[in-house]
Amino acid sequence: MELPTIIVNFKLYEQGTGDAALEMAILHEKIAAEMGVSIAIVVNFLDLEAIARRVKIPVFAQGMDPVGYGSHTGSISADMLFEKGAYGVLLNHAERPLEYVMLGECVSRARDAGLFTVVCVDSPEQGEVVKKYNPDMIAVEPPGLIGGDLSVAEADPAMIEKAVSELGRGNVIVGAGIRNGSDVRTSLALGASGVLLASGVVRADDPEMVLRDLAEALKRY
Repeated sequence: MELPTIIVNFKLYEQGTGDAALEMAILHEKIAAEMGVSIAIVVNFLDLEAIARRVKIPVFAQGMDPVGYGSHTGSISADMLFEKGAYGVLLNHAERPLEYVMLGECVSRARDAGLFTVVCVDSPEQGEVVKKYNPDMIAVEPPGLIGGDLSVAEADPAMIEKAVSELGRGNVIVGAGIRNGSDVRTSLALGASGVLLASGVVRADDPEMVLRDLAEALKRY
């Protein structure tokens, strides 16, 4: 995946499921193409295949289970995600945390299946723990700021610098409260390789306007 990047998690918002999810995905593809920037999306399991078949930007699954084929009722495997067209998988989000052993197994199985892995952590310290699993990217998101009105770029720029210093330049994206171009510019200037956000785009009154603002900041950087 090209860096720097913007990754937008559709979560299970009404504006990011079903037909609305497909429309939202097409909008993201349009902005990425028009502005020449890297944008990826994270969608729910039921919408993944239809969206992955329709757009060319990277489409991530919102999680997976550390299993292969077998007697695992209700589970989602890495191989299944790859077959349905997923580019990658978002793991250990604050709303879908994993125990470390399970997380390591998920990263390993995802890698073997050909999926790009983004692992969420709540701090640079937790990032140091999961770094040993060799995910492709680590997304640092202080949980107290997720979905709030204050972004990590505003509230804790020192944390971004620390994460980049400890986890390595080119390995870190940041999230929590990100919602405008200023947040993107600050995050990138502090060494991050992109941003992860959700409601700031998906629940915005004008998602296209927000996306263009974010993309312009990414492009100028």
